[in-house]
Amino acid sequence: MDTNVQIPGFLENLRAATSQSHTNLEALPVSVSIMNPNVSNQEYALYLTLMHDVVKDAEENIFSVAKSVLPELDVHPKAQFIEADLNTLGAVKKTFYLPLSSKIDVNTISPAFALGVMYVIEGSSLGGRVILKNITGALNHTAESGASYFAGYGGQTGSHWKSFLENLTGHEAKTGSQNEIIKGADFAFNAIASHFKQNDQE
Repeated sequence: MDTNVQIPGFLENLRAATSQSHTNLEALPVSVSIMNPNVSNQEYALYLTLMHDVVKDAEENIFSVAKSVLPELDVHPKAQFIEADLNTLGAVKKTFYLPLSSKIDVNTISPAFALGVMYVIEGSSLGGRVILKNITGALNHTAESGASYFAGYGGQTGSHWKSFLENLTGHEAKTGSQNEIIKGADFAFNAIASHFKQNDQE
């Protein structure tokens, strides 16, 4: 069986199955605000504050499950960049949430489910490159100061994403875990959206 034919189909299925939850997240006011040419520092800080919960939770409670079956998975910690950006903005984070791990038992989720969650977290780095342009133009923050999180992996963002997808599709091809990966990604989009909606007035 030629897995090279199956892999693109898997990614198409993953994108199609999560398109609605992905669209719903991007349509939220908090998400829309950071792409507004008139975005304010207050709106920007709110987005970073909420995303910090998501990214830190994923890094500390989800990533290790995926890494257990794919030790070669190269995902750089990003919560530290959000913390640096908030510090540059002079924003103080007053509350901390676990928008992902509070909704599931991380001790029982499958590596495929965890990979689905990380697909969402890593995928946001691609969108971050577009957001970076807007934040730089509107607020004069740069990849070096104030917008390091959205800078992602810099010039290596594309290659990092390609590497992640290769690991993801390779795992799916070996284990037939498409449904679990989709379940994890859909869960992540919905959990982030719920977090945004519940805490968009901080």
